[in-house]
Amino acid sequence: MNDEQSDVINKDQESSTENVQPAEVTNNETQVRFTEFDLPTSLLKAYEDLGFEFCTPIQSQSLKVTMEGHDVTGKAQTGTGKTAAFLTTIINDQLKNPISEARYVAEPRALIIAPTRELVMQIAKDALLLTKYTDLKVITLVGGIDYQKQIDLLEQNVVDIVVATPGRLIDFVGSKKVDLSFVETLVIDEADRMLDMGFIPQVRQIIAACPKREYRQTMLFSATFTDDIRTLADRWALDPIRIEVQSEYQTTENVDQKVYLVTTEEKYKLLYNLIQRDSSKRVIVFTNRRDQARRLADNLHRNGIETGLLTGEIAQQKRVRTLEEFRNAKIQVLVATDVAGRGLHIDDISHVVNFALPLEAEDYVHRIGRTGRAGAEGTSISFACEDDSFLLPDIEEKIGMKLDCEHPEDSLLLDPPAFSRASKFKADKSKDNRKGKPQKRR
Repeated sequence: MNDEQSDVINKDQESSTENVQPAEVTNNETQVRFTEFDLPTSLLKAYEDLGFEFCTPIQSQSLKVTMEGHDVTGKAQTGTGKTAAFLTTIINDQLKNPISEARYVAEPRALIIAPTRELVMQIAKDALLLTKYTDLKVITLVGGIDYQKQIDLLEQNVVDIVVATPGRLIDFVGSKKVDLSFVETLVIDEADRMLDMGFIPQVRQIIAACPKREYRQTMLFSATFTDDIRTLADRWALDPIRIEVQSEYQTTENVDQKVYLVTTEEKYKLLYNLIQRDSSKRVIVFTNRRDQARRLADNLHRNGIETGLLTGEIAQQKRVRTLEEFRNAKIQVLVATDVAGRGLHIDDISHVVNFALPLEAEDYVHRIGRTGRAGAEGTSISFACEDDSFLLPDIEEKIGMKLDCEHPEDSLLLDPPAFSRASKFKADKSKDNRKGKPQKRR
């Protein structure tokens, strides 16, 4: 297991303001150690290997109730340690309650569903780290990876924990390659993102294939709690205890946030010069459309910058390889759409650049949350032009603060040098250059 696989678990020990409702769950004034819970030795040893002694607020609050079998609906941002919270509950339950009778393949005891492939794979990596001293088997089911290979993995041995995206899981359930009727614990992660991406009908089908809520434990986590999310939580969980853990501010305090007021034509010049000027060890550049992301990545590559591209159209194996190269600093700049806005946990990201302001203020919070992690300092730079500056007020309202807006100095608007390399990220004209048709945001 690589050290880099431990990116998400309990890394952000940020101070939080906890509001718990409707259940009577009191806030902790002191830090809680994992050893204070009655956890199996093998699980505690895994935490010790990772160097984690204290629980984050979402972990300490949720473990108190989930380890007693209660359903939970948790409101928590990415980076609060919620992944380890539900994994700890699952692993603890399965180790303490082994099944003595014969088991069959493709009948998981726990199911975790998440909206994106990257998040599913991150959760699975964390599960592997926490089960390293156990015999529990973890399998991921995501699109973009060979279907038959995933079937082969399912048929090799019994599986204890399945982590999946809704679309691929529906395929396996529909073809009877996975039987969800033995699921004891169901986790729905980033429920608000599921709703935004239109996955709720698929999630409903998945839940219908699981035991009724009276016969399973359900944990639902969401960064926001809209009326729709509350309705779904009450429908899918049984008398859930609601736990809300939210930062006092919507954005991390150790991220320096600034906005440059520019024209559309100045954006690329500004980006290139910022990368060259600042100590930009590892940079994520966000755009709203994948065609824009591809062109931008191609221009940076042709200007001699080691660049990767991460959008919904990129094949899964290539996406995995790109992320590994970014983690290993073989790639300096990762150009991405919001497919990477959540569930992407990489340390030492020095800069996040919003080449285009996100259409939703919530996405701004998740984008800039990719930097300033694990106590490190980070920088967020947003470009606001005539087409999207109107989005700033909603973002400022969301984060509870005014953003510093300034015009870039002349040295940051110098023309980049002529392209020195051949094109790498060629546009698919059949998909993205259709005149007169609006592009769908990915």
